[in-house]
Amino acid sequence: MSLSYSRAERVGDLIKKEIAELLQHGDIKDPRVGFVTITRVKMSRDLKLAHVFFSMLGDDEQQRRRSREGLMSACGFIRRRLAKSLDLKHIPVVDFLFDDSIEYGSRIERILRDIREDDEEGR
Repeated sequence: MSLSYSRAERVGDLIKKEIAELLQHGDIKDPRVGFVTITRVKMSRDLKLAHVFFSMLGDDEQQRRRSREGLMSACGFIRRRLAKSLDLKHIPVVDFLFDDSIEYGSRIERILRDIREDDEEGR
């Protein structure tokens, strides 16, 4: 971990926490959203854009798209809530993106497990 913790990272962490709480408490009522988890937020340097990454269980591409559509339709509501809770001059535009890093990690883990099993069978 870097010794410097930039303002963009601090703001991103606050936004992640706020959006996660909105989801956890059921404040976003769009049924398309489903069970999503906010994994990280990447802020632009000028703090005007927040890329909010989410993940969800399963590998249904259509459900991921519906969840993203539901989250994007709630952007106005989310920005109003962020404006109330964060002391920022400008509230960032929020963009939601699916975070496939968990899925990617699981795929790598399966591949390594298969290699180990093949290696053990070959002995």
